[in-house]
Amino acid sequence: MEPAAERGALRELRLHLVTWNVGTASPPPDVTSLLQLNSLGPAMDMYVIGLQEVNSRITNFLSDLAFDDPWSIFFMAVLSPLGYIKLSSVRMQGLLLLVFVKHVHLPFIRDVHTHYTRTGLYGYWGNKGGVTVRMSLYGHTICFMNCHLPAHMENTEQRLDDFEKILEMQFEGENIPSTLDHDVLFWFGDLNFRIADYGIHFVRESINNKRYNLLWEKDQLNMAKKKEAFLQDFIEGPLQFKPTYKFDLYSDVYDTSEKKRKPAWTDRILWRVKNLCQNASKEGEFSEEEQTISVTLNNYISHMSYGISDHKPVTGTFGLELKPLLLDPLVTLNPEGEWSAERDVLISYSAVPEFPSSAWDWIGLFKVSFRHVNDYVTYAWVEDDEISSTKDSKQVYMSAAEIPDMGGEFLLGYYSNNLQSIVGISQPFRIQPNRTLIDKDLTQEENSWMQKPDNLESRDEF
Repeated sequence: MEPAAERGALRELRLHLVTWNVGTASPPPDVTSLLQLNSLGPAMDMYVIGLQEVNSRITNFLSDLAFDDPWSIFFMAVLSPLGYIKLSSVRMQGLLLLVFVKHVHLPFIRDVHTHYTRTGLYGYWGNKGGVTVRMSLYGHTICFMNCHLPAHMENTEQRLDDFEKILEMQFEGENIPSTLDHDVLFWFGDLNFRIADYGIHFVRESINNKRYNLLWEKDQLNMAKKKEAFLQDFIEGPLQFKPTYKFDLYSDVYDTSEKKRKPAWTDRILWRVKNLCQNASKEGEFSEEEQTISVTLNNYISHMSYGISDHKPVTGTFGLELKPLLLDPLVTLNPEGEWSAERDVLISYSAVPEFPSSAWDWIGLFKVSFRHVNDYVTYAWVEDDEISSTKDSKQVYMSAAEIPDMGGEFLLGYYSNNLQSIVGISQPFRIQPNRTLIDKDLTQEENSWMQKPDNLESRDEF
């Protein structure tokens, strides 16, 4: 238990957000720089990855409905060994949104919901629109919205209309705020806003001279933010990188095709903090106690080395400084004693009084590099497998037959059926291997080796 003074302290979480129109390509060989995996300083607490134009041919899409798509599998393979679990994902044809978090935060993330809004072909086709994930993070409401808006210079009004429609969506469930009522809303994607008025030669010359600021005032999104009331609360970092569209594949050369598209900052990341908006409109009505979350942009860049698509990916690295409103997990659980794969084992857990437990709750045994909530090695039902119960704690058993013989590093997670999430997680711990079986396997191997025919030498003579 933390000291009371520390328990009320502000906490900073590091968030890395990616937007990338991947142009139906397969994942690249390496995303170390994209995810800033080699960066100095503390590791990220959360990764949010928004992709557009993920391959959505009908055969791909139908198979992806039954199984994870190649991009989800790829990012899980990269991030799960580093201690991140896929918390949530939502897919609408070519739009994909993935949220990964460090294990330690799982018990403090609740009410995760997803939604998608079609805007292509009058809302009947999902090639354009938005996919959204929302959650409560340490008691603060956060919403992530990945959008792919209509293309072409002349469609600014259509882009704005579509985004307004996406903002109006409602999540299913009780007491879930609308998108604009979340404490923090991140809006990102291939928003498709272009650079108006200036000719292609002036635009390219400004880019070549790194005088990006000459182009900012004619960026359609910057222009719309000055006029449209619903956009004015959204904040964006300075565009200190080259426009990210349109490039020849596998190069950093702008479009050399017959169309010669004018470069544009189509790929963007913006955010909105609800308290800032309220303070601006009702100054003086909010106490410092209510200023419990703030967002700082630490880095806003493009990644020119990725050439699988005609768009370059854009990332934003953020600090979320918040005062935790949830201080304790709903469930605390631990392995009892030293675990070995040779014998049945016990798990002890306790829940806070208000925890809405269910007969369908279960405790999963996970490898420390587990990818998502269903990636368990085995599990125990908290009611069916209970062996003792007191006012303060309960014990559940797991059969030795269910535990991997080779042992290794594992952790336990308590899954709440009512809350549809992991509400308690143990520290990592080691399971000792089943020595009897391992020794038996070694003996069998030795015996089979001894019984191999010894006529190999005579073969060599021929």
